[in-house]
Amino acid sequence: AKCQCKVVPKERKNCGYPGISAAECKKIGCCFNASVPSVPWCYSPKPKKVKKVCPNDPYTRINCGHPGIKPRECTRKGCCFRAHPAGVPWCFYHRVMEE
Repeated sequence: AKCQCKVVPKERKNCGYPGISAAECKKIGCCFNASVPSVPWCYSPKPKKVKKVCPNDPYTRINCGHPGIKPRECTRKGCCFRAHPAGVPWCFYHRVMEE
């Protein structure tokens, strides 16, 4: 993503090799910007920002507990708890989404 390449020139970490082309740099998952001399032009992007969310669709839940698990025990394991609907896991894993 473009926002991942907004790295202050002095904080750029080299990601390529001398003379690397913009196309080759991008192909290996790096950012390319040759507008500032004396800093890496091919550099590592910022890490993606992610957040944990509890999935809304009860039929996509992945079980994180056991039958009869208590809400507190479930959340202590770092999982989501919703005691509805019947027939699906009530204690289930988060999904990781990009912000």
